[in-house]
Amino acid sequence: MSEKNRDGKRTARQRLAAEREKQKSAEKRRRSLIVGASVICVLALAAVIGVIAANAGKNKASSDAGPVVAPSGAQGKDSLAIPVGKDGAKSTLTIWEDFRCPACQAFEAAYRPTLHELVDGGKLRIEYHLVRLIDGNLGGTGSLRAANAAACAQDAGKFRDYHDTLYSNQPKETDDAFASNAKLITLAGKVGGLDTPAFQKCVNAGTHDSWVNRSQKAFQSGGFSGTPTVLLGGKNIYQDQTMSPAKLKQMVESADQG
Repeated sequence: MSEKNRDGKRTARQRLAAEREKQKSAEKRRRSLIVGASVICVLALAAVIGVIAANAGKNKASSDAGPVVAPSGAQGKDSLAIPVGKDGAKSTLTIWEDFRCPACQAFEAAYRPTLHELVDGGKLRIEYHLVRLIDGNLGGTGSLRAANAAACAQDAGKFRDYHDTLYSNQPKETDDAFASNAKLITLAGKVGGLDTPAFQKCVNAGTHDSWVNRSQKAFQSGGFSGTPTVLLGGKNIYQDQTMSPAKLKQMVESADQG
């Protein structure tokens, strides 16, 4: 065999060996990537499962709050409405609200004098539905705790005054100050005759927590877009850009005369 042929075969064997080493290295990298990706997927799946489990625990803690206990005098389907005003009023205003909601506070500030006037005159009846929308959006329990406390005030016959007190002392939306039962009980001191042992026990025990959660579910199933949702005769008047306290008063008084 000539030297040239021997060199050619040697070169071919070297190329073959090099190619095999290249393939082995590629296979090794591929296996490493597969193992690495598998580990990442397992870790990611574990993280997702952990988040789901944590959220499930939170949801369970907030929804499994004992039996549903409606506040005294609550009316409507599932006793979810707290009525204010005479049953015989010709106009009924339905309000879905959240005590942490700044838009609800703005509505109250603008319309409260007119609402009080119409209710006290026997021309308007209001049905309040308390929800915890902000708790779900921003986290925390201030909406739930405040709604429970307001329901406790309803038990004591002091709902409207305490309702107004909560909005007059509403913290910033991102400040979950109403999550403190002590804060809510302190505010009850601004309403004559409300800060009693019975009220404190109701607030601290979360007597109406499950009732508030049921109201929140009703709000969600009702397809409402946000709080406040203000309905007069089934029409969402809060979405009416021309609505004002004066216009609402005119509508209610016209219905009362008719």
